[in-house]
Order: sequence, then C-alpha cells, then structure tokens
Amino acid sequence: MNTMTDDHTHADPKTHPRGNAEKDPEDWVSGDEPMTGAQASYLKTLCEQTGETFEAELTKAEASERIDALKGAR
Repeated sequence: MNTMTDDHTHADPKTHPRGNAEKDPEDWVSGDEPMTGAQASYLKTLCEQTGETFEAELTKAEASERIDALKGAR
C-alpha cells in the first residue's frame, strides 16, 4: 500500500482560501467576453449609489476593475 500523498491534492483551504480569486483581470482567459449578468446587476447598483454612469458594453475584466473602483468610492 502506498502511504505517500501528493501535497497538491490536499491544499489547506485556510492557507489558500481564495485560489484564483485574486488573479489580475488582465490575465483572465475569458476577460474579453461580455460581462456576466451578475456583474452587470452589481455594477448598475454601484453606479446608482455613487452617481456614476453605467456602461453596459464592458468586458468581464473591465467590469471587474470598475466594480473594484466603485466599491472603493463608497
């Protein structure tokens, strides 16, 4: 019986709680696709709260960056 384990298959979620969640939007494979419905909804709400103009034609990466910027403006 093999008792050795692969350290990569048992990553501690406390050590790596967010995985790729911190990846720069510029590096996203799907970053050039249109923003998701969830992004659009959240972005629209943030724009209303901050008095900014909502731009419906953003990419996923652009929407993510705009959301981050508007969250900081609140």
